[in-house]
Amino acid sequence: MADIKDYLNENGIPYDDNKYAKDFTTFKIGGRCFAVYPGDADGLVSTVRFCRENGVRYTVIGCGSNVLFSDNGFDGVVIITTGIKSVKREGNVIKADCGAALHTVCKAAYNGSLTGLEFAYGIPGSIGGAVFMNAGAYGGEMKDVISKVTAYSVRDGKTIEFDNASCGFGYRNSVFTSGDHIVLSAEISLEKGDKDEIKAKMDDLLGRRKSKQPLNYPSAGSAFKRYPGRYTGQMIEEAGLKGYTVGGAQVSEKHAGFIINKGGATADDVMKLIGYIKEVIRKREGVEIEPEIRVIY
Repeated sequence: MADIKDYLNENGIPYDDNKYAKDFTTFKIGGRCFAVYPGDADGLVSTVRFCRENGVRYTVIGCGSNVLFSDNGFDGVVIITTGIKSVKREGNVIKADCGAALHTVCKAAYNGSLTGLEFAYGIPGSIGGAVFMNAGAYGGEMKDVISKVTAYSVRDGKTIEFDNASCGFGYRNSVFTSGDHIVLSAEISLEKGDKDEIKAKMDDLLGRRKSKQPLNYPSAGSAFKRYPGRYTGQMIEEAGLKGYTVGGAQVSEKHAGFIINKGGATADDVMKLIGYIKEVIRKREGVEIEPEIRVIY
């Protein structure tokens, strides 16, 4: 990794070659990594380009809220985008960089009396991650509000603009999940609304999250995608798995759709628990449930 250190030093891009994934993920799990912190899109793109040209393995993350890293860490470079966080409002459009936190963007919309993004308030994550997986909750998804995404094509080495239709949004999916493009920024088009009503809705949804979700424990959010026509968390609860524990990982007693880190959980604990849940649901319901957590080994 000496070459990339030289490159980053020469270009003034901060890094930490002795960082642990447990320190920058909401699951608080994961081993040693080489973390890079670009401060702008140019730094992100140039780091990715250097890695590709020099055969260095890399991955790009935002707030680390939907990922699980190996206990052995990551043999490569983890590019963390949280320093790329500009948020600007122009009329009814919010322009946000990939590393901007969702709650910051939601507050910008509220300050501008713009409605349509309230569903995202309280979702822990960045704009880049939200676009990547078409994040959603309470009847809303990013696909409902995204008007343009600027992304870097890792294969062509070019910056490309995608309109909403070109993003290929699906349930917790988009054209960006293939890894061929890295989200740099997004434009969110909203409608004018009543500021008091917007705040009331934001407060209501945040209150629901606090009352129903195990926010007092580290987790990666919903552990499984919703099965068509069914609530996966409900299936897990009906199978009697609330509170089921493997090592330090547990099916939340508050919400069965969450796997929490009760203390000292390892990635292996989580993966064994996911496997067990899938097996139980397969035998009981005859269906295959799919993890929502992005596993990085």
